[in-house]
Amino acid sequence: MKTTSRGLLMILGILAAGVMPGQNQPSKPVQKEFVYRIQPTRVEMLRDGPTQEETAIVNEHFNYLKDLTAKGVVILAGRTVTNDESAFGIVIFRAASEEAGREIMNGDPAVKKGVMRAALFPFKVVLIEPGKHE
Repeated sequence: MKTTSRGLLMILGILAAGVMPGQNQPSKPVQKEFVYRIQPTRVEMLRDGPTQEETAIVNEHFNYLKDLTAKGVVILAGRTVTNDESAFGIVIFRAASEEAGREIMNGDPAVKKGVMRAALFPFKVVLIEPGKHE
């Protein structure tokens, strides 16, 4: 009787999990990595200072990226410390597809509102400080 009860419990557990012994566990959708490079559409924003509108939009941009980082989408975001035509920022992030990646990039308030222009590239993180990337 104990063997039958144990077998029944095992079968119920398998049914609840939806996985037969020897099968792989259901996996999360595969996430690809992308990077988008952003550059200011008006370089004077960096050299001479932003307008009030640009300041507000850049704050929205920062909060957008902060939210995506908290959700585990953004891996890294940063910018060069140059204030001329060579200045750029990058956002390395995860998305299910290039289309989803483009939606994330185009959803960035700085891109959407024309303060920054952006270009999307498939990307692969190869080396990163331990514990910083899953």
